[in-house]
Amino acid sequence: MGIKVYKPYTPSRRYMTGYDFTGLTQKRPEKSLVKFLKSNAGRNSSGRITVRSRGGGHKKLYRIVDFIGYDKLDIPGKVVSIEYDPYRKARIALISFLDGEKRYVIAWKGASIGDTILNTNTDEYENGYRKQLKNIPEGYKIFNLEVIPFTKGKLLRSAGNSATIIGKDTNLHIVFVKLSSGEVRKFNENCWATIGVVGNEEHKNIVLGKAGRSRWMGKRPHVRGKAMNPVDHPHGGGEGGTDIALKYPKSFSGKPVPPGKKTRKKKKWSDKFIVSRRTRN
Repeated sequence: MGIKVYKPYTPSRRYMTGYDFTGLTQKRPEKSLVKFLKSNAGRNSSGRITVRSRGGGHKKLYRIVDFIGYDKLDIPGKVVSIEYDPYRKARIALISFLDGEKRYVIAWKGASIGDTILNTNTDEYENGYRKQLKNIPEGYKIFNLEVIPFTKGKLLRSAGNSATIIGKDTNLHIVFVKLSSGEVRKFNENCWATIGVVGNEEHKNIVLGKAGRSRWMGKRPHVRGKAMNPVDHPHGGGEGGTDIALKYPKSFSGKPVPPGKKTRKKKKWSDKFIVSRRTRN
């Protein structure tokens, strides 16, 4: 799968890039594994807009992806197809298990039709195999990682993402994982993860090129606060290209956001799991 470059017959096409979709299976999604999600366009249950710049978007079906896996323990599955998913950056793979059930999973780098996967704790370490952290050797790349054991994978699910197991403490039942941000965290050794790297690494090279492609994805234009009137935003008002005329920026709701201010909660429940903070780029 590669990146497609367009002929610049309009200014917006000059730097635009897209997918060429080579290597994907040309088929409709599995009917039993799709459902329609209604778009609320940033509105809450009262109809009030609580998230700005949302709306529109192309019609699409949600693919039900399996982020659990351990409920199909030691039942081999075969990759039937590699498909595009409009709801995520990564590709998805349709797995047909030996007992006849079909499920979608996140496709890993190098996945191809005919590959076999297994959710197991035996001494097998192929890409796409899902195992508990205590059974994955140090130095291995992982994705689709659980935060709490026996829930579902919540971390490392986007295109090209992965983490590395860098150490274990068998006495405390802890595994040390270095995330893609550079942060090192402690995880319970019973958490499940998939071996490998999430596929579709080329996604980072996609250039939208025009505003219309953002609208297809359900994103409406985002207007700067300083371009608004004072009644609409704390930064509003002024003549021409003047600054915001405040000591420091404020959010749309008027909450101060001084430069360099940390937005993470001071007493977050997961702070106790952080061994070292993420590195600066």
